[in-house]
Order: sequence, then C-alpha cells, then structure tokens
Amino acid sequence: MCGIMGYVGAGDACPILISGLRRLEYRGYDSAGVATLYRNGRLEIRRAKGKLDNLCEMLASAPLGGRIGIGHTRWATHGRPSDENAHPHKAGPVAVIHNGIVENYLDLRAQLLSRGHVLKSETDTELISHLIEERLKQGVGLTEAVRRAVGDLRGSFSIVVLSETDPDKLVAAKTATPLVIGLGDGENFVASDIPAILEHTRTTMVLDDGELAEVTSAGAKVMRFDGTPVERVARKIEWDSVAATKGGFPHYLRKEIAEQPQSWIDTMAGRATSGSAEVKFEDELLPATGREAISRIVMLGAGASWITAQIGKFIIEDLTSIPVEVDYSSEFRYRRPPIDQHTVIIAVSQSGETADTLAAMEEGRRTGSHLIALTNTVDSSIARKADARMYTRCGPEISVTTTKCFTTQLESYYLFAIHLASRLKRLNATQARELLAPAFAIPGKIEEIFKLEPEIEQIARKYAGASDFLYLGRGINYPVALEGALKLKEISYIHAEGYSAGEMKHGPIALIDEQMPVVVMIPNDELFEKSLSNLREVESRNGKIIAVTDRATDELRKVAQDVLEIPATNRMLTPVLMTIPLQLLAYHIAVARGTDVDQPRNLAKSVTVE
Repeated sequence: MCGIMGYVGAGDACPILISGLRRLEYRGYDSAGVATLYRNGRLEIRRAKGKLDNLCEMLASAPLGGRIGIGHTRWATHGRPSDENAHPHKAGPVAVIHNGIVENYLDLRAQLLSRGHVLKSETDTELISHLIEERLKQGVGLTEAVRRAVGDLRGSFSIVVLSETDPDKLVAAKTATPLVIGLGDGENFVASDIPAILEHTRTTMVLDDGELAEVTSAGAKVMRFDGTPVERVARKIEWDSVAATKGGFPHYLRKEIAEQPQSWIDTMAGRATSGSAEVKFEDELLPATGREAISRIVMLGAGASWITAQIGKFIIEDLTSIPVEVDYSSEFRYRRPPIDQHTVIIAVSQSGETADTLAAMEEGRRTGSHLIALTNTVDSSIARKADARMYTRCGPEISVTTTKCFTTQLESYYLFAIHLASRLKRLNATQARELLAPAFAIPGKIEEIFKLEPEIEQIARKYAGASDFLYLGRGINYPVALEGALKLKEISYIHAEGYSAGEMKHGPIALIDEQMPVVVMIPNDELFEKSLSNLREVESRNGKIIAVTDRATDELRKVAQDVLEIPATNRMLTPVLMTIPLQLLAYHIAVARGTDVDQPRNLAKSVTVE
C-alpha cells in the first residue's frame, strides 16, 4: 500500500519528506520519489525504482531545495515497478502523488490522448495530473482545478497536488483510501498515515471520503467535493511512535484485521464496479489456446493459502463446472500429477516467494500447463514465473499470521470465477451482476462484525485456559474450520483441529467432554438442520459450543453456550464473514495467554526454503 507525504512551511522540504517516507516503509513499496518547488518556484522531481536508499543516493548527487513538496512510496498496481512509473507524475506545472486505483482509467486515457496529451507512463496517476492541468488552463486556481478534476475520477483514491501556479499550497483529496492532515506551528503536513508526521506534530485532522483540503503554512481548509465548506475539529494523537505504526492498535495483527474492509475495496478496485456485470483483470488470465481448452484447474499452496484454495475450489467449480483440484505445493512435484497443456495451475502465495510453490510451478512449466500466480507481492518470484497474475493488493502484512491476505485471496477467487464463467458463457450478464452486487457490500458487513468484538473478547477470556479446541464446518465452510484451528494454533499455542461436521461421528466425537470448546460454523443454508443435529451430539457430551451463524434460531441458542450472529450474504461469500470472528477469537485468546501475537515462536512470514 503506497505511502504519501506532503509538506509546506519554513523548513527544508526534502529531508522532511524523506523522513516521513521512512516512517511509512512498513507499508511496503517498490519505488519512491519526491517533488519540490525549487529554483525560482520551478517544479523539480526525483524518482527511483527500489528502496528509499536509491532515491537518497540520487538526491545526494542532484539535491532538491524548496519549502514545499510532496513525496511518495509506490506499491505497483497500474504499471510495473520502474523509474518512469514511480510518483510524483507531472503534467505542465502540476505534480501529483496518488494512492488507490482509478477505475475508469481506460476511458480517461483515451479521452486525454484524443485531446493531444502525451502520456509518459503506464500509470493511472499520470492521468490525474493532466486532468488538473486542463482545468488550470481554464483560468481557475489550483484548489478549484483539483475539485473539478476529481469529479471525472471513479474508484478509490487519495491524491496530493503541487503546482507552480499556486506555490504556497498543497491540495489533497480522497475517497476510500486514508489521508490525514498534520497541523504544526507555521508548517503543515499531509500523509497517508499518522507515523509519517508524528515527529513534527501530534495535532491532526483526518479527511473523510469525498473531501478536499487546501493546505498552506498557515493552516488547512476542508471542503466537500461539491465545494461545501466543512468544519473539522483537530484532535491530539497520544500514541508513541511505535504504537503509531500500528494505527493505535496494540498489535499489528489487530491492525491488519481492522484493515480488511479497505483491503477488500482495494482488491476490487478497477476490476468490477457497482452495478456492473463484468470483471476485468490487468492480465489476460486464460491461456492463448482459448478458454474452451481448459480441462481442469489445479490450485497449489501452503499453509493458509492452501486453505483459501479449498474454498476457491467450491466457488470455481460451482460457477464454471470445471474440475478443480487442490494440492499442497510441497507434495505436488513428488508424485506424478496428471497435468498437461490443457491444465491451468493457480499458484497461491502471499509473499510470492514460497519455495515449495515455486518448485511446483516448475513441474507445471515442464508439462506446458498455463500458470497463474495469486500473490500479494508485485514482481515477486512467483509472479515473474507465471504466465498471468492476480494481485490481492491488500498491502503488507507485518504480523506473521495472515488475515487480510486470506480474505482477499477468497475475494480474488470469487472475481476469477465470475470472470471465467462469463467468458465460458456459463453466466449471463444478469447472473454476473447479481453475483457481484453482494461483493460490494462485504466491507460494510465486516465493519458490522467488528461490533461483536466485546462479546468475542469475553468468550476468549472464558476459554483461554483450554488445552484443546475443535472447529467444525460443512460444505464451503469446512475450510473455514481449518483456518480457525490454524489461527488458534499459530498464535495461542493451543492444540486445535478443524473437521467437517459430517465427519464428527467418525472419530472426533471421542474427544468431546466438558473441557472441550467446539467452535462451529453454521450458516443458514441447506445443511443448517444437519449441522444443528451435530451440535446436539456435542451438547449431549457436555461440549462447550461457540456457534458462528447468520441465523440465530431459538434452537441454536438452546444448544450453544455462545452464539455470534454475523450478517448474511450469498453462500459463496459466507466464508469471508465467517472468518472474521475466528480471527478475533484467536487474537483475544492469544492476548489473554500472553503470547507473542505478531511473531509466534518457530514461524516465519515467508518460507523460502523447502
């Protein structure tokens, strides 16, 4: 997730910008750049692919002065990581930095080219600078030019604009992606996250969606995109610098759980729009031989990525009728898998560097299979090895235990399945539109689940002393039980197992007694009554039932000690919402037990050896 830093005041802008970007490095990035008004108010830009050190080396040989400037660390979405695609982007007197995705990029690009604009990068950000430049030529000031330009943009974005025409101000605007104003003494700041400005000021104003701010050394004025003034009260930040990188949360894990609504939006952006019947990806995902040439799909992963693939199998088979197999990447190449040029292999890895998955892809390459990478890391080894790529775009996960990468992998499978089924003519436009509609509601439903946290924390304290847990689910929610058990094991060190509820009588029932908490996923589907019957068997053996459901019937409340009622969605998206309470339960049990939540013993974020 990109980092934004802006400064206006009496100080030397460039060192302040670089210092702020340093404090945003935890967000992850692949290039960096700064722009200042320098040498008689002329706009100058320095950009470099790679780490901030590369940019600093450039600045050492070609320094930038000036009292106003913008800086950016880019995490590639539109266009590969390169010097040319790094921000800031310039058109005439205007420089822009940008987080997010412009969904109507193709339409705007075609319009600008038709009007004679020359575009020098592959990014959607550059288009914004040209749109603002056009408005400035209409004779308005920078603030008004930005206000008019954002009306042409669809998608999620935060931008900060600097222009030679208005050398004493920055203009910032946002929808969906975060932006904060820092208020100092004769100097003011704009940033994508509070850590960037904390060494300079603790007085901040957070912009809401659809708001624009004009920032000078004297202060900041906030307005809506329609020009209506907004009265915004500044607030004092009490966090220390370490807590600030965690967004005020006590652990990165809890912060990353909270980021899932935004991660969902970022993964959706540019691929589907509300009311649309079409899903588009940046790469052509299907083999050149054509969609009809796909005889089956093989999904490869390790750890939580293997579990998301199990859910993805349900979704893809349901919508496309193409057989899907899920395999551990560590096992795949040690048997003789029947794959060929009609096989599509989806290699799943959050880091994009998992050694077992890379090795399994080699087996696919040898047999002529079509390779798709599903990863969070642009230009990673797995992404480079693949024929096509799907990026989850959820930003870096600092905590070893995955949360937002898990749910955005599920989102990616859902979008891929709709895309493929539509291309195969197995979904018509009406059906595709009906499937996409509930996906846009997921961020709000996750926010609703967060309101259950006090109740989940109470349950966690009640069972934090347990030595064993059993997780149960059926159908598409059976893998959610596996994920819940894995989360608990990883961060609390409690032994936990995930099982299909239908298999409980074939072994696990022998473990159930009054000491055994049993967490069950029981959505309102065709298996609800059968799952309820399984719970009666647990109750009769004095097991302690924690039910996660979107249908809290009286009968369910009779057999379960605790019921967590979540919002309803369609069957294929239910695992996303079922997963959130399990993340919070594992987190609060681990906190109650005093374990290292962010760095559990013996675990690494990316397993780069076999």
